[in-house]
Amino acid sequence: MQKRKLGRMGLEVNNVGLGCMGMSWAYGGGGEEAENISVIHRALDLGVDFFDTAEVYGPYTNEQLLGKALKGKRDKAVIATKFGFNIENNVMNGLNSRPENVKKVCDESLKRLGIDVIDLFYQHRVDKTVPIEDVVGAMADLVKAGKVRYLGLSEAGVDTITRAHKVHPISALQSEYSMWERNLEPEIIPLIRKLGIGLVPYAPLGRGFLTGVVNRGDQYSKDDFRFTDPRYQGDNFAHNQAIVAKVAELAAKHNAKPGQVAIAWVLAQGDDIVPIPGTKRIKYLEENVAAAEVKLSAAEIQTLTDLAAPDKIAGKRYTERGLATIDR
Repeated sequence: MQKRKLGRMGLEVNNVGLGCMGMSWAYGGGGEEAENISVIHRALDLGVDFFDTAEVYGPYTNEQLLGKALKGKRDKAVIATKFGFNIENNVMNGLNSRPENVKKVCDESLKRLGIDVIDLFYQHRVDKTVPIEDVVGAMADLVKAGKVRYLGLSEAGVDTITRAHKVHPISALQSEYSMWERNLEPEIIPLIRKLGIGLVPYAPLGRGFLTGVVNRGDQYSKDDFRFTDPRYQGDNFAHNQAIVAKVAELAAKHNAKPGQVAIAWVLAQGDDIVPIPGTKRIKYLEENVAAAEVKLSAAEIQTLTDLAAPDKIAGKRYTERGLATIDR
């Protein structure tokens, strides 16, 4: 695997990370602990060194899982986690990025992960009730205290990123970005490149859709994100399946899977980009990591770019409730 730099403060990781959310949350309740741990261990064997979690995944259980899996292997891993939600009685209830909560969550995440320092600490969602200067000020205090190494934001907009970076250098922006979700391209990617901030795309496989091995939303359980994902619904599903079928045709020319081509497209967008596809199966982990070996020609990249242009995708990336949490 090849190293890529995220930001200008020294954070460097291999080019494909592992998103751990689905092991505990959002995709049908997660998987069996032993299998999840085996996936994390296999990731390490394959050279993956960048692992992404958050306090809200579970909540709490995903950090505990990752901590257990990486016990005795801390030196092989760059650990990213996130704060920013108000959690009451194990239920997410709005946002909370008040400075005192930022520091409280950091201490609790350190304990759950069983580590002394968090490598990359993100604000999970922008809390508009708290000035971003105050939020990043609290995060910077954690860096000074030796509890956090690098700072990140997630789904932040242009104004928030600009103001945050003035308080303390931001190393990474985590946001949804894939072949068929390109809302970052007009303004946000140019800005973070100007500022020297790396991009960590989550859902580079379109929440699994771009693998070509999915069902309609109503065929998943109600605790599965895809049950309400607009792109998985009704006519949207059929329309989007036709696009993925064309991705599969190109993938076949490379003796690859559609999902591998989707990840290869993301990797081709710049060496400051490190996608974190998630999975709870070793088979898919191995496919995702191997995607870095798929070399697309400039013409093929352009074909995929045009094929999945924003006006050709049916359905928004989130429900209206989900979109309301995005800082744009």
